[in-house]
Amino acid sequence: MQSTFKMRLNLKYLYTAVVLLVMEVLIALFVRDAFVRPYVGDFLVVILLHYLVRAFTPWKWTWVAIGVLGFAYMMELGQYLEVRKVLGFEKREWIGVMMGTRFEWEDMLAYTLGLGAVALLERRK
Repeated sequence: MQSTFKMRLNLKYLYTAVVLLVMEVLIALFVRDAFVRPYVGDFLVVILLHYLVRAFTPWKWTWVAIGVLGFAYMMELGQYLEVRKVLGFEKREWIGVMMGTRFEWEDMLAYTLGLGAVALLERRK
């Protein structure tokens, strides 16, 4: 059986993802506030993931957006279920940075708004 999936590289999307990754790292390392770090970071991370996937796949933006949003929601659910604690990773700070540390409904809203921004950008093309 032959697969019809063909990986391709879109440098514009890859560049966008790298810029967003740098912004996320800078936020994680240097911002200690009650808005940018928790909400802008969550808003940007779904945009980052969207463009990273789009950089390497030919999938339509709508399917990528749905997949990324589902992934973000699952990560938040993992926080609610305390998966880090269940797996014994609660003392590993870098995993906390990657997975998050506690469930918040506001994060779900930030993810949704981030993908809303992607929809606005993609529909303009």
